[in-house]
Amino acid sequence: MRTQSTCFFVILIILLRFIGTYSQSIVNTPHNLSATGSGTIRATNESEICIFCHTPHSSSPQAPLWNRNTPGQHYALYQSSTIQASAGQPDGASILCLSCHDGTIALGLVLSRDQSIDMTGGTTVLPGGSSNLSTDLSDDHPVSFIYNSSLAASDGELVDPAGLSVPIHLDDQKLQCTACHDPHNNSFGNFLVASTQHSDLCLYCHQKNGWAASEHSLSPAIWNGSGSNPWQHAGYNTVSENGCENCHQPHNAGGAVRLTLYLPEENNCLQCHNGNVASTDIQSDLNKTYRHDVYSYAQLHDPEESALVNIRHVECTDCHNPHAVNSSGATAPDAGGKISGVPGIDSQGNAVASIRYEYELCYRCHADSPDKPGSHTSRQIYQTNVRLEFNPSNPSFHPVENSGRNSYVPSLISPLSESSIIYCTDCHASNNSSANGPHGSVYSPILKYRYLTGDYTSESYQAYELCYQCHDRNAIVNNGSTEHARQVHRKHIVDVRTPCNVCHDPHGVQGHSHLINFNTSVVSKSTGRMGRLEFIDDGTFAGRCYLNCHGWNHNPRSYN
Repeated sequence: MRTQSTCFFVILIILLRFIGTYSQSIVNTPHNLSATGSGTIRATNESEICIFCHTPHSSSPQAPLWNRNTPGQHYALYQSSTIQASAGQPDGASILCLSCHDGTIALGLVLSRDQSIDMTGGTTVLPGGSSNLSTDLSDDHPVSFIYNSSLAASDGELVDPAGLSVPIHLDDQKLQCTACHDPHNNSFGNFLVASTQHSDLCLYCHQKNGWAASEHSLSPAIWNGSGSNPWQHAGYNTVSENGCENCHQPHNAGGAVRLTLYLPEENNCLQCHNGNVASTDIQSDLNKTYRHDVYSYAQLHDPEESALVNIRHVECTDCHNPHAVNSSGATAPDAGGKISGVPGIDSQGNAVASIRYEYELCYRCHADSPDKPGSHTSRQIYQTNVRLEFNPSNPSFHPVENSGRNSYVPSLISPLSESSIIYCTDCHASNNSSANGPHGSVYSPILKYRYLTGDYTSESYQAYELCYQCHDRNAIVNNGSTEHARQVHRKHIVDVRTPCNVCHDPHGVQGHSHLINFNTSVVSKSTGRMGRLEFIDDGTFAGRCYLNCHGWNHNPRSYN
């Protein structure tokens, strides 16, 4: 007469053969912990395979015929400002998985044996590594929470569970480990129920806004072999193939909040945007002297933070939405695909969930933020809120929001005209770089070209290269089409070496036309009983200045 154990073993072999008809048999997976297993973790002598989890008799009250004790642990749970679910302590299938995968119970300690099953190499619990989740689940995808239509609606980027399809399934409306893992089938590796290639597994539940058209979803870019290999899967060779796992890791994540690969937020971007995968080398730009210094801040940015940045910080994801970034172009002032799907502040100072214009992104930090950067120049009219500087109701402004007020600017270089609108990034951008954004520059303050502001600067194309991208140098200082150009600009810029910055405020001025806003570190009040510091516009190419500069008293000095 066969023993109960033998009968159970025969039944299991039949069952395994039946399963093997439709999927991979457990016999050839790491979950075969018997002595016949092919993995590095296995028993010394035990021949039964399923006994490490199941037993037909004397099992735990937990289904399915569970042969292990339930861990009596209190787990640290995943927390994030963006999670809408109410995650509790693991239960159901998840707590069963953790009886091995939290590393607290010996692998060979089963209910149906009086003695623990001996394992090779003196192994007792699951060794440290990707499979040992420990009792700290704060760096793992949350489990054991109710996943229903209400959760999907409140999140806004989750598939309604009514639409979930095979192979994803829930247990009593709860998402458990078994939603993503099938412990009996390792066809896709890591006992996953579907392939992760092209984010297939993630997309069963997660539908991030803009993802379908994003570069991180579609890009065929490959690693060029330089530096560290950025890919998490040996068989996935493009950005598109790696998908979500370009940045995220569902278990034992380096950056626990939002399960990113690395804790320094920028490292998740720079592993590819260092010229080794993406065509642009952003990392080199971020190492320049003047930069948006992502390295100086850690865990200050939050996707749920106000569109208005109240505490100064900058991270890649302050300006770029990695789920929505795309290659679509745009014409000023419209926002292009590289900054698609990010929040901002509009021209009236109101928060917008997704910017329409590029300047709305810049206004997050450089407009109404209480911790915004100060001005680089001491001005007669001091203003650090660039939203107010670019206001189209001002007497003068560079045309970032709207076309400028001056209807006659003969120095403009074609195709620019008086009706043109420009981007903030036409001036503020990485120098000598294929990247368009203001990541870093050798010119302060993150300028695309040289713009010297020191008094007594000798005029040259190189000294004011930034200005001369739009304004014809010859028209200003050499053979200008008007006597005004020769008399006024040449005399000041060339003859007495007064920089453009002394008279002109490049963003805009709330009180004066022609961007006149004197640099008070160079210019002072006119000498006399009624000393004044003032510019009066007397019409086209005409005006009066009251000031003292380079020892010359203008009280007034007229230009006609």
